[in-house]
Amino acid sequence: MTPAPRVVLDTNVVLSALVFPRGRLAPIRQAWHDGRCQPLVSRVTAAELIRALTYPKFKLSADEQRELLADYLPCCTSVRLPAKPPKTPACRDPGDLPYLQLAVVGKADYLVTGDRDLLALTGRLTCPIIAPDRMLAVIAKT
Repeated sequence: MTPAPRVVLDTNVVLSALVFPRGRLAPIRQAWHDGRCQPLVSRVTAAELIRALTYPKFKLSADEQRELLADYLPCCTSVRLPAKPPKTPACRDPGDLPYLQLAVVGKADYLVTGDRDLLALTGRLTCPIIAPDRMLAVIAKT
């Protein structure tokens, strides 16, 4: 039996899986619950998710936000980023840097994102940077 892939899910992927339980990324949510993928999280990426859940467009109450976090964070492996950040490819959006660093330090098998700036770095990171549809195919095989 092969271990579940270690994955860095960008905030938009996590939000889609959490906020839209019948949406196209719902299988990723089920996969982290079933242990078919192992999401990695750092203090910075968790803070970004917490911030994003407060966006008015989602219309989530504080209780709903806590419930969604409780659905995700306990399934994650927490990774402490070192004081001296690891070497990563240069990226256009500084907000993407924590995801690249998490992928390197956490020895991720995949960084899953729909972000064009991150997808443009395909082949330049220690792990593949893949779109959510490709992750759906990966978990369908597990």
